[in-house]
Amino acid sequence: MPKGIGRAVRHSFREGRRLSPALLELNERLWHRLPAPVRESGVGRAYGTRMHASVSRRADREMYFGTLFLRNRPALELLRRLADRKEHGGTLRVAVLGCSIGAEVYSILWTLRPAYPDLKVVVKAVDVTPRVLDVAEKGVYGPEVSKTVGSSIFDRLTADELEGMFDWHGDQGRIKPWLRDGITWTVGDACDPDLVAAVGVQDVVVASNFLCHMDARDAENCLRNLPRLTQEGGYLFVSGVDLDVRTGVALDLGWEPVTELLAEMHDGDPLVRADWPWRWWGLEPLDRTRPDWQTRYATTFRVGAVSGQ
Repeated sequence: MPKGIGRAVRHSFREGRRLSPALLELNERLWHRLPAPVRESGVGRAYGTRMHASVSRRADREMYFGTLFLRNRPALELLRRLADRKEHGGTLRVAVLGCSIGAEVYSILWTLRPAYPDLKVVVKAVDVTPRVLDVAEKGVYGPEVSKTVGSSIFDRLTADELEGMFDWHGDQGRIKPWLRDGITWTVGDACDPDLVAAVGVQDVVVASNFLCHMDARDAENCLRNLPRLTQEGGYLFVSGVDLDVRTGVALDLGWEPVTELLAEMHDGDPLVRADWPWRWWGLEPLDRTRPDWQTRYATTFRVGAVSGQ
């Protein structure tokens, strides 16, 4: 390691809790100069963890609506495998909380319906913001929607997927009718204990990429509310949340981590992985040396009965 960078690293370990914005910016520049093996070493991980903690403490965790279609393909593949366990001709009930403009909802249906045409997939889509829920329900996407969420929502789609999911009129794509069927759009708060009265108990609850915008206490309280919506033995998908918070709640409530595709799902959203440790939403590298690594890095859990929690 170059001497100048080494001195900065040692200083950052000592002063990590008090780093000024200018020093954080300097450390970020130095980080990107480090060779990949150094960043991935034990010392590099510890340095990154310290920097990420400092960044997170200073963060203004405002809500963003940025999203993408087929954002985490390994997570969608796991959901497909779980659906395969349902009785053919049966019903799979899925709630998508914090559904934003609907990209995640339609991505789930695009994954499940062609794979299991005899499975009835019923989706309850919930968001606290009426205006984004209105966009989701209309299912029409183009440059203006991408501008609203601050990203091109089509970036991860192939030409076949663009053709298969949308009816196109110029640069506007409308979700095809067979993907729009069977969705109930609801204005609601994932943290509300009474949400289950409006949504009902589900086989699968997806609550991804919104808990990170809350402070630790609010995120924990919201996480503890989610099993109310999940039937006994059902599944909870929850990514985009502070790992310490999620690990603590999962261990306390006895959630069973689903290890199938665990590493692939952890690395399945390259934007959040690439943003660690310099953005508060960045996701740390998976570390199999941790005794709690399966619980810490799992994004899917099998949960028990509400009455026991």
